[in-house]
Amino acid sequence: MQLDLKKLFESGDHPLEFQYGLDLTDLEQWGEKPFRTPVAISGRVVNRAGIVTLSYTADVAYSTTCARCLEPIQSSSHLEFTHTVVRQLNQQDDDDYVVVEDGLLDMDELATADISLELPICVLCREDCKGLCPMCGVNLNKTTCDCEEPEWKPGRNNPFKDLL
Repeated sequence: MQLDLKKLFESGDHPLEFQYGLDLTDLEQWGEKPFRTPVAISGRVVNRAGIVTLSYTADVAYSTTCARCLEPIQSSSHLEFTHTVVRQLNQQDDDDYVVVEDGLLDMDELATADISLELPICVLCREDCKGLCPMCGVNLNKTTCDCEEPEWKPGRNNPFKDLL
């Protein structure tokens, strides 16, 4: 979705409100494509005393697998974002501002980047997930196993032995 901010930069009388669904079904996260439904985006752009501010929310629903036990997870998040929008920068690189030289803001690109950075790197089914047994692979949240813990030999499998 393209937001035309030209009039807002010039006069700034009325805020620009928007609402739409962002399709992220092709976006890859965690080595899979977790978004099966569009992300609900709604927001507002205002010009107050020459400072243009973009504020928006994203309601995200995603599916993935637990990083420890590999069980499927359905989760959702309500994310809030705020950006200062400028037509040009005085300095070369400044990540604090969104630059729209021609007055057109590609909201899809901005929202996709924001959402990707905000989602967790490691997703667990629950805080105390026990994961899988390293010996037999059984899900330790559902059952216990009779495997013995592996015996580690001193000096072997120790990458830090020669550190000191």
